[in-house]
Amino acid sequence: MVSLTIDGRKLEVEPGTSVLEASRAAGVHIPTLCDHESLSPYGACRFCMVEITTRGRTKLVTSCTMPAGEGMEVATSTDSVLRIRKMLAELMLARCPGSEPVIKLAAQLGVEKSRFRAPQSQESCLVGQHGECILCGMCVRLCEDVMKVGALSFEGRGGYRTITTPFRESAEECRLCGACESICPTGSIVQAKITDRRPRPIPFEYEQGLAGRKPIYLEFPQAVPRVPVIDHETCMNFKTDGCKICEDNCEAGAINHQTEDRVEEIEAGAVVLATGFELFDPKTIARYGYGRLPDVVSALEFERMCHAGGPSGGQILRGDGSVPRSVGIVHCVGSRDTNHQEHCSRVCCMYSLKFAHLVKEKTGADVTNFYIDMRAAGKGYEEFYKRLLAEDVNFVRGKVGEITDVAREPDEQGKLIVVAEDTLLGLVRRVPVEMVVLSSGLSPSADAGKLSQVFSMCSSVDGFFAEKHLKLAPVDTPTEGIFLAGACQGPKDIPDSVAQGAAAAGGALSLMDRGEIVLEPIRAHIEEELCGGCRICVGNCPYKAVEYNSDKGVSVVYEELCQGCGTCVAGCPSGAARQDNFEDRQIFSEVEGILS
Repeated sequence: MVSLTIDGRKLEVEPGTSVLEASRAAGVHIPTLCDHESLSPYGACRFCMVEITTRGRTKLVTSCTMPAGEGMEVATSTDSVLRIRKMLAELMLARCPGSEPVIKLAAQLGVEKSRFRAPQSQESCLVGQHGECILCGMCVRLCEDVMKVGALSFEGRGGYRTITTPFRESAEECRLCGACESICPTGSIVQAKITDRRPRPIPFEYEQGLAGRKPIYLEFPQAVPRVPVIDHETCMNFKTDGCKICEDNCEAGAINHQTEDRVEEIEAGAVVLATGFELFDPKTIARYGYGRLPDVVSALEFERMCHAGGPSGGQILRGDGSVPRSVGIVHCVGSRDTNHQEHCSRVCCMYSLKFAHLVKEKTGADVTNFYIDMRAAGKGYEEFYKRLLAEDVNFVRGKVGEITDVAREPDEQGKLIVVAEDTLLGLVRRVPVEMVVLSSGLSPSADAGKLSQVFSMCSSVDGFFAEKHLKLAPVDTPTEGIFLAGACQGPKDIPDSVAQGAAAAGGALSLMDRGEIVLEPIRAHIEEELCGGCRICVGNCPYKAVEYNSDKGVSVVYEELCQGCGTCVAGCPSGAARQDNFEDRQIFSEVEGILS
C-alpha cells in the first residue's frame, strides 16, 4: 500500500492509483472534463491540476496522470491551483462560449466571463456544434484506440485545430455506435456530421419492436437470474475486437467477452415440459394489413403499449403519436380457421375484452369488438363480459373479411375500415376506426417438434404435446417421469396453467420422493435364441429402449425405458420380441375362457 496525504487527510491506496482516484476515494472533489474509465488519463482539460509536495519539492501536476507516491502531500485548492483553474475556465469560455458544461464549471470557479478573445478559427469542430468543442480529443481517442474504427481525427494546429472525418467527407468507416456522442463532455458531437448513414435502432424483442435496446441488455424485467446479456450480432467488441467499455465500467468485474455459450448435460429423474406457446403471426393473413398499415397492431404490441412500464408509459397511441378516438378489436385471428388453426385458443375472447376495457378506461374511445362466438367459460368471465356491455362497448358477431385504408365514404377518410359480416343483422358492415388490434390465437412453440423427438413425445393434430389420457392423466405423458405443464399441452389461460404447473411439480416430487420406480407389468423382452440381429426393433422403438448388443449379436430391451407399447413386437420378423403378460397363448386362453 502507498501512504499519502490529501488536504491534510492521510490515506493508504493501492500502488498505481492516480492522485485523482485517491482524492475521489477520500471524498475530495477535483474538477475535470476529460476523465473516463475506458481511456487512459492524459490531462487534456487540465482542470484537475493540483499541487504536490514530495521530497521537499513542490510542483503543479495534473492529478489524473500523476500516480500516488509514498509520503506525497497533495493540496487540491491552493491559491496557485485555483488561479490556474480560473485561467483555464476563461480560456475555455473564450473558445466555447455556448458550452453548458464549461459555463457551469466556470461558475463553480467564480468565473462569469472571459478576458480573452475567441481564436481566429472558422469552426471549433467540423463534426460538432459550433462554439462548444473544447478539443479534449476524447472522441478521437475512443474511436481510434478503444473502438478501433478511426472515423475521427484531429486536423490543423493552434487556433485552427479541429476534429473532423477523413478528407472532411462522410465517414464510411463509422459503425454508428454512438460512442463519440456518449463520451463527449460538452455534448457537441453530432453524428449526422460524421456519416450520411443513419443509425437503425436495435428492436427490443420484449417490447415487440416498439422500443429499441442496447447490445447489452436485460432480456425482460422478470428474468431469472436477473443478469444482462450481450448480443453478439450488434456488440462492437465482436465487430471490431476493440470496444470493452462495459468491462471498464463494471465494478464487479463480471463481464468476460471471451466466454462462449456451452451446452450442459445433466442427469434428471423427472422432467417437466413447460415450453409455452407462440402467438399466431398476423402477417400470415395478408388481408388484415398487419405490417403494412401503420395502425394495425398485434395483441402483444397493444399489451406492451398499455403497460405502465412499456415503451409509451401506458399510453395508447397511434403511429403519429395521437390518441385514437375509435378502436376495433378483431377476435380469433388465426384460430377456428380451417386455413390456419382449427382449434379454439380459449384466451382470445377474454384478453380482447380486457383490451376493450383498457381502451375505455384510458382514452374513452369508441370500441368495437368483432367476434365469432363469445366464449367466456371461466369463473367470473361471463360477469366481465356483461360489464363490458354496460360500458357501451360495441359487439359485432361475424368474421372480419378485410382491413383496408381505401375510403368510400367521407367519414372513412384517413381511417382504417374493418369490413366484416354481421350475422345477427344479416349484412356486411364497414366500420371506420383509427386503430385495429388483432387478437391472435395460440400456436405451439416453434421448437415443439424438435423437442418431441428428443423426449419421444407424441403430438396432437394441432401440434401441441399429447398427454397420457385426456381426462384421467392430463399432466402425465406416455413416458414415465415426463410431465406437461401449461400451454405446451394445449391452449390455456393463466389459472389453468398455474393449476397444471402445480400438478406437474407434484407428480415430479412424488416420483422422486418414492425413491424407486414402479414399472408397469407389461414390458417387452427379446428371446435371444430367436433373434437374428436385424435391428428392426431398434429403429422402431419410440422410447429408445432397445439397443443392439454387438458382442452377442442380438437386441436387448432395457426394462426401465420400455413403456410396453408393443411396437417392437409387432415389427419383429422372427418373433423374437415378446410382450410380458400379453402373449398370444394368454390371449387365446382368455378367448377360450370366454367361449366356454
